[in-house]
Amino acid sequence: MNKIIIITEEEKNKRLDVLCSSLDFDISRSMAQKLIEDGKILVNDKQAKESYKVKLGDEILVKFEKPKEPKIKPQDIKLDIVYEDKDIIVVNKQKGMVVHPGNGNKEGTLVNAILNYCKDSLSGIGGEIRPGIVHRIDKDTTGLLIIAKNDKAHISMSEQIKNHEVTKIYMALVKGIIEEEEATINMPIARNKNDRKKMSVDKDGKEAVTHFKVLDRYVTNKGKYSLLELKIDTGRTHQIRVHLSEIGHPVVGDEVYSNGKNEFGVKGQLLHAKKLEFKHPISGKEMKLEAKLPNEYENVLNSLEEYKI
Repeated sequence: MNKIIIITEEEKNKRLDVLCSSLDFDISRSMAQKLIEDGKILVNDKQAKESYKVKLGDEILVKFEKPKEPKIKPQDIKLDIVYEDKDIIVVNKQKGMVVHPGNGNKEGTLVNAILNYCKDSLSGIGGEIRPGIVHRIDKDTTGLLIIAKNDKAHISMSEQIKNHEVTKIYMALVKGIIEEEEATINMPIARNKNDRKKMSVDKDGKEAVTHFKVLDRYVTNKGKYSLLELKIDTGRTHQIRVHLSEIGHPVVGDEVYSNGKNEFGVKGQLLHAKKLEFKHPISGKEMKLEAKLPNEYENVLNSLEEYKI
C-alpha cells in the first residue's frame, strides 16, 4: 500500500522525517526515519536523507507494508475489560495468562482472546503474533494492559511509553521487612548470561529505575512481609522482580527469582499492575484507570491483617 503527496508551498523546507510524521500517515518521526533508511520513503523516486529539506513540487512516495493476516487462532476466552472505546481497550489480565503466543504457547494467550473479541479492530503494527499489543506484563503478573485497536493509537501509545509519559503503578507483597518508608532502586538490567530465560542486574545492562514505598508490614509465626506500592520509570523485562530480589526482598510466590515457597500456598508472584495514567492516544484526554486486586491476592492480605505491625 503506497501513499503519494506533492509538496505544496505550505510544506516546503520541512525536514523529510518531520514532514512524514506530521501528515496523516499514522507514523511517528522515529518510524519515518526507519522507513527513509530502508528506502520505503522516496523523494522523486530516489532515496533521500531524513534531514532532506523538501522542495516545492517534490513527489514523496511512502511505501507501507500491509499487516499480515493473523494466523493465531481466535479463542472465546473471558476478558476483564476495564475500559474500551473505538481506539483502545484496557484489560485486567488474569494470573497465568501469557500475553502473546510463543514457543509452547500457541493458545490461551491474551492475543487469542482479543482476536476473538475485537475481530478486525486491532492494530497490525505488532504483526501476526502481537496484534494491538503495546506493552506486556509477565505471565503470572496480574493487572492492566493497553491494547491498540488501530495503528494511530498504537503509535501514539508506543511514543508515550518510550518517552516515559505513562505512569505505571504496581503492588507487590515481598518477603522480609523493609525498614525504609520509600526508596528508589536504580540498577541496570540485562539478559542473564547463564540462563537466557532470566534477567539480572548487570553494569552493562539497560537503565532500570524502580521507585517504591511501603504500605504495610507484617510478622507472622512463619514469616515477615512488606506490602509495597511501586512505580517504574522504565519497563525492562522482569524489572520489578529482578530489582526486589536483588535487594533481598523477592516477591512472594516468585518461582524464578526466589524459590516460590510461601506460607499462603500461592504459585506465581503476588505482583499486580494496579494503576495506569496516560493521555488518550487520539483525544489527548487524561486517562486514570485502576484494576482491583485478584481474589487470591486479597485473601492473602486479609489473612495478614491481624499480623500488621
